[in-house]
Amino acid sequence: MNDFVPKKVFFTRGVGRSSSQLQSFEEALRDAGIAQFNLVSISSIFPPYAEVVPREEGLKMLSPGQIIFTVLARNSSDELNRMVSSAIGLAIPRDRSRWGGYLSEHHSFGETENMAGRYAEKLAAEMLASTMGMKDKLVWDEEKEEYSLEDKILKTSHIASNAVVLRNGEWTTTVAAAVLIV
Repeated sequence: MNDFVPKKVFFTRGVGRSSSQLQSFEEALRDAGIAQFNLVSISSIFPPYAEVVPREEGLKMLSPGQIIFTVLARNSSDELNRMVSSAIGLAIPRDRSRWGGYLSEHHSFGETENMAGRYAEKLAAEMLASTMGMKDKLVWDEEKEEYSLEDKILKTSHIASNAVVLRNGEWTTTVAAAVLIV
């Protein structure tokens, strides 16, 4: 069963607009490049030793109709001028033999893409720090623009999607996803 641990992960995002909420979600998935797959939502553990690859490389490893595992953030609204955001945060420890990393999903209204992304990144870093028993030692490194945990965190980052509802009666959906490839 160890072969079922994902080896690669890629990040993607999208925005969709339509007269129905479901169709706007479909359009957001299409914009993100993952509409042609059967998505299974999973919790937030980044697999030990998984490699982060570019979206284009990850998509080449998949086939239409394939079941894929995702940590998916999704938000939508049909309220005129409403800002919707979705974000995925990532925190990976330096010592990947002992700890997996964390992925977090965040869905918000009224936040810019950067605000939502930074918050998701913070959530992932806090979950990792808490698991390691070091939550009180987590700090934001302004120079590197990432969280650090003494010398324990190797990398934090995020991907986010943001849009504003532009028309009455039109649904706007944002998605952000971490796609795990087994």
